[in-house]
Amino acid sequence: MQTVLHTADSRGHASHGWLNSYHTFSFAGYSNPSRVHFGVLRVLNDDTVAGGMGFGAHPHDNMEIISIPLSGDLEHKDNMGNHGIIRRGDVQVMSAGTGVAHSEKNHNKDQEVKFLQIWVFPNKKGVPPRYAQQSFRPEDRHNQLQQVLSPSPDDAGVWIHQDAWFSLGDFDPGFSTEYAVKKAGNGVYAFVLEGDVTINGQPLHRRDGFGIWDTDTLSIQADSQAQLLLMDVPMSL
Repeated sequence: MQTVLHTADSRGHASHGWLNSYHTFSFAGYSNPSRVHFGVLRVLNDDTVAGGMGFGAHPHDNMEIISIPLSGDLEHKDNMGNHGIIRRGDVQVMSAGTGVAHSEKNHNKDQEVKFLQIWVFPNKKGVPPRYAQQSFRPEDRHNQLQQVLSPSPDDAGVWIHQDAWFSLGDFDPGFSTEYAVKKAGNGVYAFVLEGDVTINGQPLHRRDGFGIWDTDTLSIQADSQAQLLLMDVPMSL
């Protein structure tokens, strides 16, 4: 088993007034040669956007982009004609493929929106751009792992062009479970949304990230009320 620990306070940070962003991996003005990606997981940004503010239209290509709101309402528009609002409990995915332009803004003027934006390298380039979002029942992740993303439109959750699986869990103190890695050659990047957990013997706290590979199973224990995101991804680009 191999591991890498990224504590919350070791992340890159950018504050632009309207945007407060923490970067687990190198992004924009934060450059760290030892923290460029974890397998095909390229970006994990923890963003807070002030009321009424947001990102203007900008392009992407050949990247799978996943947004997970933590609080507030995030509004999306793109040049494919999609216009949607995602909230806590929703997961949004965009396959940029041959190219897409989109904007993201805080739908509300009187409160912040907090969300994770995650980029995953695809396993095929030049695909037609695609947008989707799905709502999930928070109670379905109470003391269990709820799959919210997979490689297949026939599996639970949204899907992307990559052999990746994302799961969310909301655990009571003392709860324990195991997670089996979905595919040989994959690793798992665990990101603690709230609380404290121990994974394979490593204590983790709010907003810590922990990458694990060359193992088949993760042992997870909640040391307090905890929320956890697991990203099961190929380790080879």
